[in-house]
Amino acid sequence: MVKQKQYQIIKRGLDIVCASLMLGITSPALAVISILVKAETRGPAFYIHERVGRNGKKIRIYKFRSMKVGSDELESTLNDEDLEKYYQEYKLQEDPRVTKIGHTLRKLSLDELPQLINIVKGEMSLIGPRPVMEGELAFYTDEERAKFLSAKPGLSGYWQVYARNDATYQSGRRQEMELYYVDNASLALDVKLFLMTPVAIFLKRGI
Repeated sequence: MVKQKQYQIIKRGLDIVCASLMLGITSPALAVISILVKAETRGPAFYIHERVGRNGKKIRIYKFRSMKVGSDELESTLNDEDLEKYYQEYKLQEDPRVTKIGHTLRKLSLDELPQLINIVKGEMSLIGPRPVMEGELAFYTDEERAKFLSAKPGLSGYWQVYARNDATYQSGRRQEMELYYVDNASLALDVKLFLMTPVAIFLKRGI
């Protein structure tokens, strides 16, 4: 218990320091991305979406908008085939709603950068399970769901680094990987995953 408390204190301290530094360093890039997003399509540069955080608390995460305005209206923006695929994984490999700049941002995971704000606020961590939508929790059993929600969601994590789209809900591998992290979370694993995140993006692993 003591070690777990120490780990959480150190983890939170690193989250604040690293996320604040990253926000400062990337601020010019954030400004440029904001301009590019707004230049391509009408609407705001940022997208705010409700997800489920630690202990089931609802959080509003920040992202650069990578889709056309109005894309939340699924029935009017997706055909029946794409709609069915979407509800299988809560994402589409070839999503017709994604803009040109949005495709690039997603490919490089730059659309996630505004979540550094969520980390500073304490709603997320640099490393952890991905924050999910309410409907995604249905892929977990009651016991698995409780375990999954016991951890603070992360900007990156075990699933993103080692598999991402290659490990799906339908196969059960995504649940296994997210729960593996929760069971084995440690400062050493967090540092390893943090350092491997740029490598996974560069290698386009699971994209």
